[in-house]
Amino acid sequence: MTSGMRITWTLTGSGWADCSLEDHRARVELTASYISNAPEEFLTAVARLIAGEAETRAQFEAEPTAYRWIFYREGEDTWIRVLALRDGSDHDNKGTEIWSSQLGIHQLARAVIRCFDEVAQSYGESRYRGKWGEHFPRTELEALRHLWRTHRHPQDT
Repeated sequence: MTSGMRITWTLTGSGWADCSLEDHRARVELTASYISNAPEEFLTAVARLIAGEAETRAQFEAEPTAYRWIFYREGEDTWIRVLALRDGSDHDNKGTEIWSSQLGIHQLARAVIRCFDEVAQSYGESRYRGKWGEHFPRTELEALRHLWRTHRHPQDT
């Protein structure tokens, strides 16, 4: 498994964000537009994994391209695939895999929570709304945080 993953979410313009994803092997940049609920969908997909679902998905629309996150869980392990698609309605098999990684479910949760905690600290919720065009995903972030706290093992604290 990888030793960890770092995710950053940077607001780049009115309704646009860059999401960088990196581990010890690779780094990739994704773009997201406010036309979809990318942050909420992403946080909810990870929360559903924590809650025990075996497969979840999230998608970032980048007009006209899209980035599809596919998460798989088996026990305490997760596998992540990110596909670049020419159109958001395309089937997975039309996408190009631009990222794949394997790590523990709690490492994934920590990386995602840390990412959005940093966003809230950097922008503040009011400035976030002004730049992104939608409210900060506080409800989804806190739901993920709560699930992670209640499902993790004592050695993960």
